[in-house]
Amino acid sequence: MDFTDVSLTALRVFRAVAEQGTFTAAATALGYTQSAVSRQIAAIERAAGAEVLERRRDGVRLTSAGLVVMRRATVVLDEIDAAARELSGLPAEGGTVRLGWVPTAGTTLVPYALAALRRRDPGVHVVSREGGTPALVRALRAGSIDLALLAAAPPFRTPDAESPPLVVQTLTERALCLAVPVAHPLARRDWIDVADLRGQRWIAGSISGSDRLLGVWPGLDERPEIAHTARDWLAKLHLVAAGCGITTVPSALAPAAPPGVRVLPVRGGPQETRRLLLARLPGPQTEPVVRLAAALRAAALGTDTVPNP
Repeated sequence: MDFTDVSLTALRVFRAVAEQGTFTAAATALGYTQSAVSRQIAAIERAAGAEVLERRRDGVRLTSAGLVVMRRATVVLDEIDAAARELSGLPAEGGTVRLGWVPTAGTTLVPYALAALRRRDPGVHVVSREGGTPALVRALRAGSIDLALLAAAPPFRTPDAESPPLVVQTLTERALCLAVPVAHPLARRDWIDVADLRGQRWIAGSISGSDRLLGVWPGLDERPEIAHTARDWLAKLHLVAAGCGITTVPSALAPAAPPGVRVLPVRGGPQETRRLLLARLPGPQTEPVVRLAAALRAAALGTDTVPNP
């Protein structure tokens, strides 16, 4: 094995592929061609004398050799970035924590936790970003983030099957609710019967992939009429306020609902719940990571009971 000819560019590309999950997504994120990404990965695999990525139909995942290379590559890239900051006269990032969060966590929990942390530990600097659960798990594995807030739905399987297992803690478990216009017939009571959901117009998620029915009540016994699609939760809620349809929401989003929207529980049929998980890689934690995790847990306790508007 000889890594002397492996460039920093190759290491950055490797981390991007591991984080994005596909060569195509990594190429798009980096502004490279897919063939350029493939060449950089090939260079790392020649140096390692082994495949660092397992190519699968649904993307790629790190092999055992890839995990070793990624762990070392992360150290190298972090040190290079630290050197660049020091040479530029910028402060060191010793107190920095990188946090990833699913969109529903960004409405209340993340802002509350960061505000509390800033008051209590102003020396801890948090850099955060939004993403879907699969992307955030890959970012944890790639060493691009330190902590992740992930979403989980029944049957609540582990976020991934990779080794070593992630350290995962459930912060909240709440019932899935419905957002309906205040003038809608379903808004007349303080709860909605699942039998009344037939024939409704729905505001759903993306029009492709597994997000197709995100926003439609699970297990609906008919083909739903999807009137509008939107990725952004706030856009969905404003469409509801405009009377364009109804959509599912975690109860944590109730405080973010605009005027003209009621967030109501659903009765009848199996109860639908959603969990918010705090995840990290196993191993020692820095003090800033410990402090941020504590702030997130405290915020989760403080926002666990959300009244309906």
